[in-house]
Amino acid sequence: MHYPVILVQSEEGFAAGCPSLSGCWSQSATRAEALANIQVAIREVLAAKAELVLEQFHAEGARVELADVEVGAYA
Repeated sequence: MHYPVILVQSEEGFAAGCPSLSGCWSQSATRAEALANIQVAIREVLAAKAELVLEQFHAEGARVELADVEVGAYA
């Protein structure tokens, strides 16, 4: 799956944010590092959100599992 990322250049370097995931930001001295860092941040935010949902359903007594699916572009 692809996520749009905003890159903001300043005197300190680059900030990268994912507008699809609230609060998902990273920064670095270079553009390449900022993009690598935001990839890690996106993975971590998605993992944390999945864990919260799993915990909620588990607390309600539901049998839950986590599965990976590939999402391609749609036409």
